[in-house]
Amino acid sequence: MTVLPKLSTGLDVNVRFTGVADFEYTPECIVFDLLNIPLYHGWLVDPQSSEVVQAVGKLSYNQLVEKIITCKHSSDPNQVTEGLLAEQFLESSAAQLTYHGLCELMAAVKEGELSVFFRNNHFSTLIKHKGHLYLLVTDQGFLQEEKVIWESLHNVEGDSCFCDSDFHLTQHLEKEASFSSPQQLQQRQVDQDYMIALSLQQQQQGALPMSDLELARQLQKEEYQQQAPAQAPPQSPQQARPQTSGRPSRQQKNDCVLL
Repeated sequence: MTVLPKLSTGLDVNVRFTGVADFEYTPECIVFDLLNIPLYHGWLVDPQSSEVVQAVGKLSYNQLVEKIITCKHSSDPNQVTEGLLAEQFLESSAAQLTYHGLCELMAAVKEGELSVFFRNNHFSTLIKHKGHLYLLVTDQGFLQEEKVIWESLHNVEGDSCFCDSDFHLTQHLEKEASFSSPQQLQQRQVDQDYMIALSLQQQQQGALPMSDLELARQLQKEEYQQQAPAQAPPQSPQQARPQTSGRPSRQQKNDCVLL
């Protein structure tokens, strides 16, 4: 019951890069276990990149950030190299979704199964319908769009198609940011910063003050978490336009065909 009040400010979820259902166990994960709701993510290391696999290992996100900080100050060249490889992986996959992770998601999620997808510190409802993955649209920008219910999840770049409740393609609509005023975007950022500050305040209540090293690690984690929206490339209308022929596009990566 002590976990439920935290739902208003966010849950402490820490991914591991070895599998789409691999998370470091935290008390907050009990919520998903009790409700029997699968929790997935798509932030995986490509097994073909052996050096990166060795550098990342079975560490969780928090553990990997700590390793990077430690390796940067090490006198051992091998540890410095591993730290740089791990840091490069986090930066190159700042969107927190890789093609290998997307392939594994396609294989892991069952047809018609409702689950929760964790990405960029957000939880989304995920479903697999006729072999395709869809995320429930919850953006405020689509509040008045009655025919926009689901958003396809079929690539890493962010190009997506919008569907109605029957998973039929709807006319192309821009993302929320494209028709939001600067004042609205600024207010949303203020609200998000407030929620993060509130969550950190609740976590630190009753705890001892952080040391300089702990503070550096905390700031480093927040920096990586903020990189995803900052590094996301802008999408042109041509790139984001859904398929109109009625036939799904095919993309191939590492011998895995995505529909």
